Amino acid sequence: MYEPVIGLEVHLHLKTRSKMFCSCAAEYFGDAPNTHTCPICLGLPGVLPTINRQAVEYGIMFALALNCRVAEWTQFHRKNYYYPDLPKNYQISQYDRPLGTNGWIEVGGERVRIKRVHLEEDAGKSTHPAGADYSLIDLNRTGAPLIEMVTEPDLTSPEQARRFLNHIRSIAQTLGISDANPEEGKMRADVNVSVRPKGQELGTKVEIKNLNSFRSVQRALEYEIKRQTRILKGGGAVKPATLGWDEAAGRTYLMRTKEAEADYRYFPEPDLPPLRITREWLEQVRARMPELPARKMARYIQAGVRPYDAEILAYSPSLSAFFDRALETGVEAQKLANWLNADVAGYLNERGLEIHQTGLTPEHLARLVRLVEAGTITGRVAKQLLPEVMEGADPERLVEERGLKAVTDETALRTLVEEVIAANPQAVASIRSGKLQAINALLGQVMRKTRGTAPPEVVRRLLAQALEVDA
Repeated sequence: MYEPVIGLEVHLHLKTRSKMFCSCAAEYFGDAPNTHTCPICLGLPGVLPTINRQAVEYGIMFALALNCRVAEWTQFHRKNYYYPDLPKNYQISQYDRPLGTNGWIEVGGERVRIKRVHLEEDAGKSTHPAGADYSLIDLNRTGAPLIEMVTEPDLTSPEQARRFLNHIRSIAQTLGISDANPEEGKMRADVNVSVRPKGQELGTKVEIKNLNSFRSVQRALEYEIKRQTRILKGGGAVKPATLGWDEAAGRTYLMRTKEAEADYRYFPEPDLPPLRITREWLEQVRARMPELPARKMARYIQAGVRPYDAEILAYSPSLSAFFDRALETGVEAQKLANWLNADVAGYLNERGLEIHQTGLTPEHLARLVRLVEAGTITGRVAKQLLPEVMEGADPERLVEERGLKAVTDETALRTLVEEVIAANPQAVASIRSGKLQAINALLGQVMRKTRGTAPPEVVRRLLAQALEVDA
């Protein structure tokens, strides 16, 4: 029996106005290549970098959110390696004095330890056109401010890794320090994974790079775990290496043999002084932090929301903000959560939208929920109205204008029930012969006659009474 051991390295593009060590604009997505550069981020001779204070404060904030110990002083190092889109041939990063260490977050009730959080600058971007004998270099990203976060090897499944990344993205977005959008390259993950016989020492790990979505992380891990398990079962040995991920082929491939720390020849950045983080500065940053997803989740559970639903809401910044506003109307928390996590989420996913990109207001959703709970309309009618309510329509006005209030007059319903029974002798015979599921066909016909305004449970009871069966 083999088990995987997984660690993650996550890079977050920080939402600062300027780059990490120069004044070039840090927001480059969608702009023409090589239009956000200067002598500093291009590494030209004689230039001097300066530290972006906002990036440091974002790093402190993120480290605190991950329960890390924030260093009293830290410093930047040069990490030396050659890469076509790294103009200086070194990256300014942090080595043995990271900004934060020894943190943790909870994922599904299990603690995942955070080894370190540090700041660094990004490299540029290489594009390799299909079939061409050349590559294109865009240096807009060079020098962009990054947080790198490294976990301990505490993750045990591809699904848990995906959930962890979702938590990290939510924390970054809640803090407002990063858009954390993988599609724009603003959140990237590298994966370290090994496989071992259950309960034994750690196996030989490989690193998988070029993972640009949470789905890719999960798929790459699933593939690599199977590959390593197959090698070990066959009596072979896994070789340490850096692998790439081919999304189209659904497989990993060898990029290079694994580097060691010595290969990078770290040494302190001579142009930047050590950075001291005073207690006063630390507390000023802490005081500006918003309520974090873990605290929101605990608050939602206390309000009566099931843990599963509470986690979904708490770790979606847009949904949690909407949920909090809707709760102020006094609607029951779990019933509101049911609508947000099921019907509303389905509408959003189908159209690729966030809730703030629709016309739905917390007040209108709360009114829709109340109409159902009060018995004014049926759940079926509410679901029919939801698309229009998502576009900004007032549900109470729609119900009034279209005459969609629930039919509660049992005398009128009994008449419809009798009409449907008389028109469907074969279904009636099936029901009376013991095939009770056939009653659903009659129920559906009554509901259509009432345009969904009849309470289904009442119609089912009236049908059972008329047919003298238990249903």
